[in-house]
Amino acid sequence: MTGHFEILAILTCAVLIVWLFRKLNLPAILAYLIAGMLVGEHGLAWAQDQVDYDHFAELGIVFLLFTLGLEFSLPKLMAMRHLVLTVGALQVGLSTALFTLVALVFGQSFGAAFAIGGILALSSTAIVIRQLSESGAMKRKSGQISVAVLLFQDVAVVPLLIIIPILAPGSEGSFIVSLLWALVKGVFVVGILLMAGKWVLPRLFNMVAQVRTDELFVLTTLLVTLVASALTQWFGLSMALGAFLAGMMLGESEYKHQLEADIRPYRDILLGLFFITVGMKLNLALLMSSPFLIVGMVVSFMVAKVLIVKLLAVKAGESAKDGWASGIMLSQMGEFGFVLIALAVQVKVIDFNVASTILGAGIISMAITPYLINNARKWSKFLSHEQQQDHSELETLPESKTLSDHVIICGFGRIGQTVSRFLKQESIEFVAIDIDPLRTQKAREAGENVLFGSSRQAELLHAANLSKAKLVVIAFGEDKQSAEVIQKVRTLSPEVPILVRTRNDDQLDMLQDAGANQVVPESLEGALMLVSQVLSLSGVPFSRIVRRVQTERKNHYNHLHGFFQGEDTDMGPDAIDRIEFAHAILLTDEAFAIGRSIRSLDLASRRVHIISLKRNGDEIEEPDENTILCDQDTLVLRGKPRRVERAERFIQEGT
Repeated sequence: MTGHFEILAILTCAVLIVWLFRKLNLPAILAYLIAGMLVGEHGLAWAQDQVDYDHFAELGIVFLLFTLGLEFSLPKLMAMRHLVLTVGALQVGLSTALFTLVALVFGQSFGAAFAIGGILALSSTAIVIRQLSESGAMKRKSGQISVAVLLFQDVAVVPLLIIIPILAPGSEGSFIVSLLWALVKGVFVVGILLMAGKWVLPRLFNMVAQVRTDELFVLTTLLVTLVASALTQWFGLSMALGAFLAGMMLGESEYKHQLEADIRPYRDILLGLFFITVGMKLNLALLMSSPFLIVGMVVSFMVAKVLIVKLLAVKAGESAKDGWASGIMLSQMGEFGFVLIALAVQVKVIDFNVASTILGAGIISMAITPYLINNARKWSKFLSHEQQQDHSELETLPESKTLSDHVIICGFGRIGQTVSRFLKQESIEFVAIDIDPLRTQKAREAGENVLFGSSRQAELLHAANLSKAKLVVIAFGEDKQSAEVIQKVRTLSPEVPILVRTRNDDQLDMLQDAGANQVVPESLEGALMLVSQVLSLSGVPFSRIVRRVQTERKNHYNHLHGFFQGEDTDMGPDAIDRIEFAHAILLTDEAFAIGRSIRSLDLASRRVHIISLKRNGDEIEEPDENTILCDQDTLVLRGKPRRVERAERFIQEGT
């Protein structure tokens, strides 16, 4: 198969499998690995010349380590130093030692055994953090332990990138001497890069920022990353190490977020290619020939990591339940494990067949991780023999506090606290529910009626006396979690009014369909307040302003939906299915709609709304449906992008 067809085959396979995996809510990393397995020499053999792809794939790791450096936060590390050092450092050390010993027992050389130990000790930062964020478990104690361990694991990747090439069979001299020499070179390179980061890079990016050209900023970011990588490679160290150091230097700069946004598209594409090349190395026939070995390996290393994390967490003073939960969450192999496998195979530290076995075990462990994380709390309660109610996660109000005809506030952040202050001024009773332990503790110390836990727990809603509440306010602004709370509240109390805060209007219908009585989009309410001030300062009577604002709210912000997109508008796959755009269509004498009434076009059936009709310089808002359209009329439509595109084709061509 020629080069062009190879690339086409790889891209087609990747697109289809990533789409399927995202539909199944599985990590994209697994999709790329499976795509690589299919197109590689051990699969359909569509891609034979893997060396050509390896060069580009290595850049994906370079950019991954650069963004890791950007996100590396020494203050955050210091703030969690107790858990990072007592649980994180010891977990990496003990897991590496244990798995190294087991690999030696199975006949591996010391170099291969140590590399295997380091690879299996790491967990998946990308999958765990994402699942914790989506489930709202990030602020629980088990989530904090997991984050602390992942923080140290991310740091531990850097020395492993230095050590594994030294373990190569052809390396001259003793391991200790080679390691010391690598450390000397590392210190020298770090010194050079730190000086560049302090004296050169800030001035360079200031000059580039003043030009105000996005392309130049992106090019400069790529150049800095690749120069730092080339420098460490020139000194015989990993390219990824240089990229990490470059990211760490720029992580404290004012351009951090811009740099991350610029580099992400290149990183994601090239990282996808990297995981495809890793998948190409996977020998499916070898795995199928020894399925019990793979399953046994998966169970063994995952159980071992669960036990190690649990024991260390308990030794650090945490509860057994939180230790079990954290261990279950961190039991899988991580994406950096695949990076280290590729490096170990490249420098011939690990045999190809051994690498395939570890890859297969890693893929299986990552595939079941979402399921493990979703059930971690339930299983941890069972393993810690905690049958009674979890009072650390679910508190009750003082017994003397009887609530009736009160307001329940779900989420006691800035918005929730603002609502509570106005309720107190009107002497209206309220109880708040929040999942942040520190915020809950401080609020309770100040005498506030706040329960700690998730608003999605039926027991917690009962503790807040939902059956006698007159209103539920969902104030945390996360639409997916809000919908789950609405459904739980509706199950327990079908009649209670529910008011929901959302950040914008793209999920307004979804929240109303879930059972919310009123949805308040921050962006649209902010626009209404601004409009009120504009009209007031323009001399419009206050009574008319109030009527207009009330009408807009009653009509579910109809006039505020739809806007003209710009270059910075998010047109990603998630956004494009939610947002509504405004789009102008000029009718020429050949247009299908000319001479027809607006009613006959039946645009409502296409779920598109006419905002206005512009004719001869005049603008007619929401024109009458009997209006006949003429040559040079301009219709302004509102709707989701794909629906507007189809409606425009119908208006112009009649198809």
